[in-house]
Amino acid sequence: MTEEELRDCLQRLEQGDKEAFTLLHNTIRQQVYGTVCLLLNRQADVADVVNEIYIELFRSLSKYDGKRPFGAWLNGMIVRQCSNWKRRSWRRLRLMNRSREHAAESLYPGADAQLLVQEQQGELMQLVSGLPPKLRSVIVLRYYGECSYDEIATALDIPLGTAKSRHHKALRKLRQQADFMEEEEMKGEWTCLPKVN
Repeated sequence: MTEEELRDCLQRLEQGDKEAFTLLHNTIRQQVYGTVCLLLNRQADVADVVNEIYIELFRSLSKYDGKRPFGAWLNGMIVRQCSNWKRRSWRRLRLMNRSREHAAESLYPGADAQLLVQEQQGELMQLVSGLPPKLRSVIVLRYYGECSYDEIATALDIPLGTAKSRHHKALRKLRQQADFMEEEEMKGEWTCLPKVN
């Protein structure tokens, strides 16, 4: 859907057109759902956050500036709603993480709980989810949302230079984490080899 068609759809939606909602929903649902999945650590919360995004979209539809790209505005809303959700559920998540770590440590005494979790889930997604929220948001928008640096800066309401530096810092952290994991795997392989006399 072009920006002009999107503006027309949003205008009809603001007037209560149900077909416009269906059209808009079909256009943005994969972007919304996919971005939320990548930004949240708990996949069980995705449906709730997606619903909150649609509610917020309707509430702030009148505030949308048609001169700005809709995708950037929507990405900003997605990031804000995910951040708000994390803030509200911070204590609950912290308690759950502590209990998981405690359970992992009791099952595997001396094992690093974070490494166990990384082995259970996809390595790259685990590395991305381990980034601080500010860096994770930039990576998700850049590679999942296929946003330019300008669009990222607009969505996150940060200067362009900050968007670029966060992207650079996030990539550096991901490389460091990946190198660390590779070194640990190599150590494990060397210790498994039989000794030669």
